[in-house]
Parts: sequence; structure tokens; C-alpha cells
Amino acid sequence: MNDENYTWLRHNMVETQLKSRGITDKKVLEAFYKVPRHEFVSPELHPMAYEDHPLPIAHDQTISQPYIVALMTQSLELKGDEKVLDVGTGSGYQTAILAELARHVCTIERFEKLSKSASAVLKKLGYENISYKVGDGTKGWGEEAPFEGILVAAAASYIPDLLLEQLSRNGNMVIPVGASLSQELLVVSKDSQGNITKQEVGACRFLPLIEEKEK
Repeated sequence: MNDENYTWLRHNMVETQLKSRGITDKKVLEAFYKVPRHEFVSPELHPMAYEDHPLPIAHDQTISQPYIVALMTQSLELKGDEKVLDVGTGSGYQTAILAELARHVCTIERFEKLSKSASAVLKKLGYENISYKVGDGTKGWGEEAPFEGILVAAAASYIPDLLLEQLSRNGNMVIPVGASLSQELLVVSKDSQGNITKQEVGACRFLPLIEEKEK
């Protein structure tokens, strides 16, 4: 399949999967038109890269359904000058979308192999506004905090305190919360006084956010 075919598939994905379901932020849509999703999956999955479902990657992880990636991204309400924490680098696709929309992205992944493969793809595609870390996503990245936006691409049983602390005032965090079979996508906002509000966006299903046990 050539680049022209992938471009058509990408545009069709945006028109049929995103716009039709309420993704209206023009900058978010432009990012999805631009980022080559097939580059973030193995070659044998390239023909399926723009279909309306998750796809497997290494370590029994997945690259999320395009609509869910778009919904989470739109819910951050990025303006373009933010530093964003991306918890769960995975394939790097969500990271690329965020890098199109934010000033800088700090992405953290617990599997070193995934972090290295994602960074290789992202660097090949020319992204220079991304920092990478291997570690426990529930602890965030204190040295880089605060973050105007935090996106968590795995389901937590509760909202981690450290992530709340690292969210800046007037910032948003998008996180799936709940049990393995019943999760709700939440937008957690911190106002200028530090008060927290939560808004339910809809049901979702993610792999669990794993917290490393203290040794």
C-alpha cells in the first residue's frame, strides 16, 4: 500500500469515525489527518491501522481505537502552549497527536521496550518536543511538573494523588477510572483556586494502570 492509499484511509477515518461522533475541535481533527497511524503498529497490521477498533502491540498492550484517542485529546482542551503529561506511551500514537497540539509532551511508559520503540518512531517522524521516561505512571513525573494537561491511557481504580498534585491550576486531566469491565472516562479539572471538579465523558474500556509495588 502506498502513501496515497494511507492518506485516503486517514481522511476517511476522520470523516466517518471522528466527525460523525462529535469530534469538532479543528486542531484535533487536523492532527488526526496528519499523523500516520500505520507507522505505530507492526507491518502486518498496516492495512487495519485506520479501522474503528484497537490493535495489539508488544507486551499484550494495545493502540486505542481512533475515536477514543480523539475524544480524550479533545477533552483536554489544549490551546497549544501547554506542557502535557502522557501516561502510558504505548505505541506512541497518542503521544504524536499530543505533540501536534501542545508545546511539549512528557511521556512515561512502564515497559522499556515500548518506550524505546515508540521514541524511535516518533523521532523518525520528526517530533522534537517530546521527553521520554520509563517508570510508574501513577507517580507521574515530578521533576517536570506542573502540567497544564495530563492524559492517562490506562484504567485506574482511583485517581492517583500524585497526578492530581502535578496538574497545574486551570489544567485538565483525562483518565479512565473503574474496574476492568466497567470504566468511566473522566475529565478532572483544577480551577485557579486549586478546587477539583470531575465530569463524566462516557463509558470506556482500557487495560489497567499498573502501580509498581514498593520494594
